[in-house]
Amino acid sequence: MTLVPRTCAVRQALEAWGQQQPDLPLLVEKPGRTKDEAYRRWHGQSVIRPVEVEYSDGRVTQEELRFLVVHSTQLAQQHTQTYASAQEKEAEALTAHVQRVHARWFACEADAETAIAEYKHQEPGRRGRRPHPWRSHAVRYRVIAATRRRRRAQRGRPAKTDPPPLEAGYRLVVDVEALANPEEANGWMVLATTVPAEVCGDTAILKAYQDQNTTIEPGFRWIKNPAAIAPVWLEKPERIAALAMLTVVGLLVYSIIQRQVRLYLREHDQQLPGNKGLTATPTATVVLTLFAQVALIQLVIDDQEVEQIYGVQPHHLLLCDALGLDRSWYTAPSAQKSARGIQTP
Repeated sequence: MTLVPRTCAVRQALEAWGQQQPDLPLLVEKPGRTKDEAYRRWHGQSVIRPVEVEYSDGRVTQEELRFLVVHSTQLAQQHTQTYASAQEKEAEALTAHVQRVHARWFACEADAETAIAEYKHQEPGRRGRRPHPWRSHAVRYRVIAATRRRRRAQRGRPAKTDPPPLEAGYRLVVDVEALANPEEANGWMVLATTVPAEVCGDTAILKAYQDQNTTIEPGFRWIKNPAAIAPVWLEKPERIAALAMLTVVGLLVYSIIQRQVRLYLREHDQQLPGNKGLTATPTATVVLTLFAQVALIQLVIDDQEVEQIYGVQPHHLLLCDALGLDRSWYTAPSAQKSARGIQTP
């Protein structure tokens, strides 16, 4: 199963279909994360739609595929908050944009119309990229005739009876309107699967996808952000495959660390410091961050070398037990070594 991207036409059509349904069956219901939070509900229904399928040999045929159209109350709230935040940021950018547009002066109306086409992103995108219109605001441009004062052609003080020199031209006026975010358009997602309904029902498909979100999806986010690889030029397919293999191996190790720690904490009823207090389900990023404060300090005094481990807390030893690491790496007493390598107590 997979989540259909929002840019796909089939998802947009299915979301529109779902908004027209008066009542979708309840698939999953969970309590809120806090006492004050309402229950989280997922309503949805499977539909069959024909789509184009391209095979490895290049054949393109029409096949019927199962789609699960889901509406989530929790996701709807997230979409509403995301839209409001994005609209606020876009309003700030629009304010600066309007000031720049109002400051421009055009000698003829044709130049002003050309500028409007540019601002409406009707011209080709730069460097082959698609134009990026404003998403949460309706922006309209108008051309108006205007005059402005210009510098006198002659030097010296002008006579009091001389009118100020004016120049005729054109300016642009920008009208901005904030677009409302329809509530019925928030909270939708579409899952595609090849598993028939007789084998796996809608509720089982949704739960299986939600279980993916705790392991697979965060792993890909980890690859894109904390484990992002610096730009590197690889030409040979073998080297590209090798880099992809190393990335996947790193993701595998990351996932194993997270899985082992969570299993150990659940079995022993323990918790670790997280981003927002104690947690029994830390991510591997949290686990690795906890060890960032542990340091090995080496001091050389005269001919004696002293090693000390600094910053070790009880939760570090707990993580050692969870991951099967030797505690002595972090609890070994400091030893003094002479310049000749002889340890002294």
